Parts: sequence; C-alpha cells; structure tokens
Amino acid sequence: MVHVVGAGVAGLSAAVRLAEAGLEVIVHEAAQAAGGRCRSYPDQALGLIIDNGNHLLLSGNHAALDYLGRIGSLDSLGGPNAAKFDFADLQSGERWRLIINEGRLPWWLLDRKRRAPGTSLREYFAPLPMLLRAPASKTVAQAMKCAGPLYERLWRPLLLAGLNTDPPEGSAALASGLMRETLGAGGRACHPLIAARGLSRTFVDPALAYLAARNGRIRFGDRLREIRFAGSRAVALEFENRSVKLAGDAAVVVAVPPLAARELVPGLETPDEFRAIVNAHYRIDPPPGQPAILGVVNGFIEWLFAYPDRLSVTISNADRLIDRPRDELAAWIWREAAALSGLPAELPPWRIVKEKRATFASTPAQNAKRPPAQTRWENLALAGDWIQTGLPATIEGAVRSGYKAASIFIEPGAVAPKPRRAPSLSP
Repeated sequence: MVHVVGAGVAGLSAAVRLAEAGLEVIVHEAAQAAGGRCRSYPDQALGLIIDNGNHLLLSGNHAALDYLGRIGSLDSLGGPNAAKFDFADLQSGERWRLIINEGRLPWWLLDRKRRAPGTSLREYFAPLPMLLRAPASKTVAQAMKCAGPLYERLWRPLLLAGLNTDPPEGSAALASGLMRETLGAGGRACHPLIAARGLSRTFVDPALAYLAARNGRIRFGDRLREIRFAGSRAVALEFENRSVKLAGDAAVVVAVPPLAARELVPGLETPDEFRAIVNAHYRIDPPPGQPAILGVVNGFIEWLFAYPDRLSVTISNADRLIDRPRDELAAWIWREAAALSGLPAELPPWRIVKEKRATFASTPAQNAKRPPAQTRWENLALAGDWIQTGLPATIEGAVRSGYKAASIFIEPGAVAPKPRRAPSLSP
C-alpha cells in the first residue's frame, strides 16, 4: 500500500502511476477538493466555472501529455496544430505573430515577417551561451543580455511566464532547461495547448475517476499532522483524528507544498522564497477573431486568454500587486484588456484571484534548495514542482516529480517510467 499525501497534480500523477502498476493507493487531501493550484471552481459572482489560474501547456511537455493520455483526457486540450504565438505592444500599437517551423533548425528566423518587429537576426542567438553552458550559480542576467527589442518582445515574456521570477535574477540553469525543451526543440515542441474545458475536467476529475476504477481511495479533509519514523523507515501517519501504522510493505509519497513538507519531514531543506501570480477573469464574450492566447508587451497585462464565456488575464511575479485592492486591480486590468480586444470600456463582472505563494522563486539560491524525490527513509518519497526536476515550477515539472516518486516504489533505482506515446492532437 502507498499513502499519497496531497492531491495536487504531483500527488495525482504519482497515484495514477502507482495504481496502474497494481499497487493499493490511498490519497489524503487536507482540502475538500483535489487539484491544488490546478483546479476549477464555480464562482457565484460571475455565474461561471473558472480556473484558479491560467495554465498553458506546450506540445513538448511530454510528461504532462503522457499523464493526460493515461487518465483519458488528452482530447480536452485545444490549440493550433502549429507553433503560433500572437503578441501585441500596448505602447506602440504593433501586433505580430511568431510562427516557428517544426524542425530544430530555426528556418523561420530567415523570414522577417515571422520575427518580432524591429528585431535583428543576431538577437535571436543571444541565449545560446545560456543554452550551451548555464552554471547552477549564474543568473539569467549573467548568462545573456537582458535588454533590447527582442528581449522585451520575446525573451522577457517567455522567461517571466516560465520562471515566475523577474528574468534577470532568475536561474540561468532553469531558464536553460525551459528553453532547451521548447524553442530549442523546434516548433513541434511549441504548439500551445489550453485546457478549454477547465483545469479540473482535464487534470483532476479524470484522475480521480481513474483511481476509483482501480480501487484507489481518496480522503478529503484528511490533514496529516505528523509522520513518525524509526530507523530507516516511516512507521506511522498521525492525522487529526486517527493514527495509521505503516506495515512493512507500506510506503508514503509526500506531495504537499514545500513549507508543509518541511513540517512533516525532519531536516528537509526546501525552497522558502516564493513569487505571486495574479489572475483576472471577466464574464464577457470575446470578440470574433480574438486570439486564444495573446502575449502583451509594455502593459500591465502579460497574457490575455480568450475562453468562450470570458476573458482571463495572467500577471506573473506579482508580489507588488498582492496588497492592492481587488476592485482597483480589476479596473486597471480591464482598461488594457478592453483596448486589446476592442470591447467596451465599461467594466464587466469580474473576479480577481491572487496566489501569494504561487511558485517558489526561480533564483539560483532557491533552485539549490530543491531536494530529490528520494529521501533517507526507504519508504518515503517526495513529489511536487518544488523538488529537483530541472524545470521551474510548472505542470510539466509537477507531473515529472510524481512519476519520479512513484518509480522509487515501482521500479527500485528507476528515475521515471518509460513514457507512453500520446495520441495525436487535432487542430
């Protein structure tokens, strides 16, 4: 039996792999719903089901796509069958679309119309030193030039979204890992994919159904207070209202946020500095022709998402906004969203969602504090986007961490299960 503590994407992906291998699984979740920071919920003010954040996958996120393939929800992703990204500059009024060719060789750069306006060909090779050699101690600013038209119109938006940290102070190693698996892998790895039916219906509900079909148990409102250890093993789990002794073949996957994990696992070092994300949702029909995803330069907004029943905005590295009144934020953000979409300036029904500790800070110092999945106790493993995955805190990293934790108990010594080929996605 394996006890998985935490029902976010990391915990669910670990549970799915364990159940698929025929192991008995119990998932313990302190909240009354699964998904963690990747979930949907009904919002009474809007009269809509909204996501607590906007999450974008790319076609090169192999672990995440493998996970969705296993739980049967891959077809709930939508997006163009090509690497196309729309951008707008609020200051100059310019708009452009990056279209990246499928192969690794960046032939698209030879076509000026497919590049960001006002940029030169050589600017696109600025990250090469970081891609080829990114020491763990270096920041992005120490590895590449963080200035100029292309930095402002491409590298900064992409790195800010991936790192959720101001790029110059971000970890060059994490930025390098991110870029190698996306732009460095060619357009075939960069098709944007959105959970158009909502995060819960894509990442969470199918996983719960998958586990239930394999006799997995989910216990909500089940907060773990303490793990007891003896020698090289975890021997008991102390919940709020009961104690569970761990038999000789029982194992535990701790898949909770880093600060909570530190309270449960003695001597555990984890990231302890975080960055916020602010999301805004507006109940209004997008205008015809509005891009599903629009990157915004020189604006308050960073990314504008168009769903059938609403417009949503994401602002990363948003610590400066956490204490701002929600009504003030809603009005500020909408002024830009209306200008970008051509919709009326009158403020529609809105919801502001603030995630104060959305991700760990992707700095070299914080990256160095990320522990491996394996612990010094033979029957206890860690999962979470904050453990060592080689990536910043992303859905892809969360799934990889879950797979790593599961593999410790499925195939001793293995790092991760062999991925299954995901079915082809339709345009």
